[in-house]
Amino acid sequence: MGRVFREYLNGTCIYTCSSCNAHLATEDALVSKAFQGRLGRAYLFNEVVNVMCGPAEEKMLMTGLHSIRDVHCAHCRAYLGWKYDMAYQSEQKYKIGKVILEKEHTLKENNWGVAAF
Repeated sequence: MGRVFREYLNGTCIYTCSSCNAHLATEDALVSKAFQGRLGRAYLFNEVVNVMCGPAEEKMLMTGLHSIRDVHCAHCRAYLGWKYDMAYQSEQKYKIGKVILEKEHTLKENNWGVAAF
């Protein structure tokens, strides 16, 4: 494997990995804060950076059957959440291609530094 390069994001509010502070997403990419992860609250994003995805798995989630991939930090390999590859119910299809980041594994960085959110 080659050297891993971090992508740095610009914006007034950046979500970062709680283990290594790698940038993950901007607040502009945030779709919803009303999701439930494995360890509590989770957020749905349109786009994230500095992540790696595991193999696809079919899982029965609270909203039905989905094909998902675990998402890990590309820098420190910490578990962060999952990516939706497929949703089998028509009302859940809006999630396809989007990423869940669990609040437990992320920090919110703003113009004044890192803050718990």
